[in-house]
Amino acid sequence: MKKILLLLLFTSQVFWAQNAFEQGNQYYQKENYQAAISSFERIINTGKQSAELYFNLGNCYYKLHKVAPAVYNYEKALLLNPNDNEIKTNLDFARKMAIDDIKVIPKVGFNKLVADFTSAYYYDTWAWIAVAFAVFSLLFFMGYYFSEKTIVKRVFFLGMFVWILGIGVATAAGFYEKGRDENERPAIVFADTAAVKSEPKATAADSFVLHEGSKVFILESIANWKKVELTDETTGWIEESAIKEIK
Repeated sequence: MKKILLLLLFTSQVFWAQNAFEQGNQYYQKENYQAAISSFERIINTGKQSAELYFNLGNCYYKLHKVAPAVYNYEKALLLNPNDNEIKTNLDFARKMAIDDIKVIPKVGFNKLVADFTSAYYYDTWAWIAVAFAVFSLLFFMGYYFSEKTIVKRVFFLGMFVWILGIGVATAAGFYEKGRDENERPAIVFADTAAVKSEPKATAADSFVLHEGSKVFILESIANWKKVELTDETTGWIEESAIKEIK
């Protein structure tokens, strides 16, 4: 009986979330963006999330010219669906509304080559690639095992090791990308203006000022202060209340 009740509760929650999502889309079509935001955020507050949900929420905030929540929700959507070009395009449009024009210093060297290679796919995708390579290596092993001609056996034997090498590369790339993803702590500035200090205290000198919508990366925390780094590699301390972490 308890399992049946839990199943009924889960089913009702799914239907409620679907109805709220459709209602939010209807509000969006009618250009009632604030009502659409309320519908979408009610779903998120229940713990449910999806790339489409955050994407639609970002669209609503973008229409209302609210740069920080627009960028934040597009970034959340991109985390869940990192290969979606439509999310990337809308995120670029939202970033252009931000006041700060922060340069991106390109990384160089071997680490850049590795990062560029592994970032081509999300770590889940690398896992599926490794599985596909494993299937091909098994097929080539079967071809090697059942072949009678020497030349064919050699082809299958060589191919099998190529696929095994591919498994190793895909697995290593997946672990590298997962580690990089877990160690990265991006956040969005939500305060209209936020002073970035040279030290984690209010009386410290201002290093620079950020505005809403800017993206920072958290390096460490002390009390209610966060040490952040920008894409131009400048660092400083910002109050925790001025930013909102994406992850």
